[in-house]
Amino acid sequence: MTTENQQEHARLAMGSMRSAFANLQKTTVRQRLRELARVRQAMLRQRESLVESLMSECGKTRTDANIEFIGTVDWLLWLEKNADRFLRDEKVPTPITLMGKKSKIMYEGLGAVLIIAPWNYPLHIGITQIFTAFACGNAVVYKPSEVTPLQGVYESLLSASPLLAQSVAVVYGNGELGRALIDERPEKIFFTGSTKTGKAIARQAADYLIPVDLELGGKDPMVVFDTANLDRAVAAAVWGAFTHNGQSCSAVERLYVQDSIYNAFNQRLKTEVEALVQRLDDSGDADLGRLTVDFQYRIARRHIEDAVSKGAAILVGGDEIDASQGLMQPTVLTGMDASMAAVAEETFGPVLPVMPFADEAEAIRLANDSPFGLQASVFTGDRDQADRVAQALEVGGVSINNVNMVEGNPWLSFGGRKETGWGRARGVEGLRAFTRSKHILKDANSGAIEANWYPYTQAKHQQIVRFIHALFENHPLRLLRVAITGLHLERLSQRKR
Repeated sequence: MTTENQQEHARLAMGSMRSAFANLQKTTVRQRLRELARVRQAMLRQRESLVESLMSECGKTRTDANIEFIGTVDWLLWLEKNADRFLRDEKVPTPITLMGKKSKIMYEGLGAVLIIAPWNYPLHIGITQIFTAFACGNAVVYKPSEVTPLQGVYESLLSASPLLAQSVAVVYGNGELGRALIDERPEKIFFTGSTKTGKAIARQAADYLIPVDLELGGKDPMVVFDTANLDRAVAAAVWGAFTHNGQSCSAVERLYVQDSIYNAFNQRLKTEVEALVQRLDDSGDADLGRLTVDFQYRIARRHIEDAVSKGAAILVGGDEIDASQGLMQPTVLTGMDASMAAVAEETFGPVLPVMPFADEAEAIRLANDSPFGLQASVFTGDRDQADRVAQALEVGGVSINNVNMVEGNPWLSFGGRKETGWGRARGVEGLRAFTRSKHILKDANSGAIEANWYPYTQAKHQQIVRFIHALFENHPLRLLRVAITGLHLERLSQRKR
């Protein structure tokens, strides 16, 4: 597609969604949620074909594909049960200084929004963000990754609801199309992907002052203290690092183990990783499939080679299986330090560096020594320690004695800090990210003149000073004094100069 065609494609898509937004403004949240339920039911009917699509395009195992499906449908159910409650007008208190008035907050749709999804979780991220945007009253231009577009899948699901089909434009293309879509000035951009691309999108959006939510890279630490249940911590580390071949922004990419249990932990870790089953032909018993894209294979190989060249040791894995098929052994590295790429950079592949620490302070320092700040995991038998460490970690979410579980609870928002980006997905915060708040203060239709309106007179000024003393003094009869001085001020305000 030529540049001119990309621009025209973007113009038509955004234009059609602006028209769709005008129609959506006539609908209620409950009406839109009923439409979402239709698509959710279609997803349940098509589960097997959706799983096959994820396996084919992403290289996921059958179990990983079903896990992605579960998380997607679970969020839709959360929306159906809770979105109306959190999007309805919210009454808020009005202070005594505004006595007689009422205040509320309204949550309105933004307009035509742009969602750009990554290649690693194309069903979950695409569906959850599209449906959240729609529930809030937005029309959506959705651009999936050109690597795993799931072409035809979204169109099939959306056909279950004519209103949704009219309110979502699915467009296919590369980064050039994405740039053309931003030039069409959507009301907001929601991007999930690499930090490099996220920064480029933020720079382009800044020219138009388009708000952007960015969920970018991660280098998530897992910290294991010597009071942790060793078997559970090892099993969590293996799954957290290697599920979907580590191609997750919240994968465990740095493992810190207290030095008193470091050797014992590594022995068990080696045994568990060696037992993993990896193959393309999966009837449900494979643990790992293939890497989705060849450039991630190359990054993972570079990180392993860099570490070994600087003195690291391969505890397990490290050998190529079949690069042409995207098959790579899950690899655990020891003897690691922060100078090595596998510790400093996002790998996004099946490579796990393991490093010892002496005490709690060192564990926190090492875990925070990263430009990223998405999620973290803490394993300990000490509840107070768990809370202290969770509070000290510079991340968006922490799983305690678990791994990658914050994103499993639809009530918990998901997002990060530092170069992981800004904004939140899911939860109430993520829901309202697709809205614009409007703040309303309502007064009576009377002929009264407000105390702060003109004319200003010496008598009014003196009464305002008395009102300030009454309002802010620490006095047992404070409210009575405020009421009395306020009434005097109100009477003064009705007089002409």
